[in-house]
Order: sequence, then C-alpha cells, then structure tokens
Amino acid sequence: MKLFIYSITVSAVLILIGCQSEFPLNKDLTKQNYNFFNQDSVEISFPGINLGRITVIGFIYTHCPDICPMTTHNMFLTDQRLNKDGIENVNFVLLTFDPDRDYPSMLKKFAQIRDIEFDNWSLLWNTKQNTNPLLKRLDILAIPTDSSYTDNGELNYYVMHTDRISLIDQKGHLRKNYMGSTVNLDELYNDIKTLGKY
Repeated sequence: MKLFIYSITVSAVLILIGCQSEFPLNKDLTKQNYNFFNQDSVEISFPGINLGRITVIGFIYTHCPDICPMTTHNMFLTDQRLNKDGIENVNFVLLTFDPDRDYPSMLKKFAQIRDIEFDNWSLLWNTKQNTNPLLKRLDILAIPTDSSYTDNGELNYYVMHTDRISLIDQKGHLRKNYMGSTVNLDELYNDIKTLGKY
C-alpha cells in the first residue's frame, strides 16, 4: 500500500513538473487593470476583458518595417489554424508602444490591410503614461531611434523594441513568451491547445 501511495505521489509530482516546464512563467497580471482604447475607440480594460479566455498578445507599432508585420502575420496564421480546427475561446491582442502615431483609426487600418477580423482581435492604444506600466510589467522595451522629418514636415522615426508574442491563460496569468517574428507556429498552437485543457 505504501508503495502504491508513493507511486501516485511521484506521478503527480512529475505531471506538475511537466506542466511547469511547458509553461515556465506564471505571472499574475490581474493585480492591476490597464485601460486602453481599441481600434473602434471603445475603452476596455486589460487583462480584465480577456479573463476566461486564452490571450495571445503581440507588441507592435504600425510604422515598423519588418518585425511587427511578421509578428502580426504569425498571430494571424495561428488564428486561422485555430479557426480551421474549431478551437475557440482564444483572443488575439496587438498593443502599440508608439501612441504618438498609432491612434485607434491607424491601428484599424493596419489590421484591415492584413484581413484581420475583429471578432476575437483587439488592437489597443493609450498614451505613453498609461501604456508604459503594462509594458514594464511584461518586460517589453521600446526605444525610439534618431528622428528625422519628411518633406511634408512630419516627424519620422523607428523604434528598437522587444520582439515578443506572449501567451496569457484564462486566469490572466502570463505563461510563456516567444520571439514574435520567428515564433515556431506549431509550438504556439500546441501551447494554446494545452492551456485550453486546463
């Protein structure tokens, strides 16, 4: 009997260890709600609005020439695959760290060009003062580079930033980070499926 109980205990510990290694993070994001405006200028709270659903969040700015479009496309492909397989209860979020140029209307155009439908997608904007605390909480860095002016007198600059997609569980806990532009789509898809079983 003691051997049986020991075996069950060891098995349970190994299962827990396996889950922890699969999802190395468990950062509670619900201790503070952050207010944003979505692509339709509707005020929403994050992560509050996503509780009860798995969330895939990417960090972008619309003037980005390379990483951000790739990150967005990887999320789009993941959403398409989930839809094809009938997997629901997953939200996709893009948060801009360039609020001086990425107003909600600009974010909406950015999404529409990429055939993103807004049933389970939100593109979030707020001022730097309101955005930076969440970026800091999620360890996202975004640093504007040298600026210049166009012939029309418009300020132009690029942003050096963290290349990131993050996976948040149904309870609002950050569970895993990925390189946004080069994420292994199978890994992200399988992690979403695994979280869906919890």
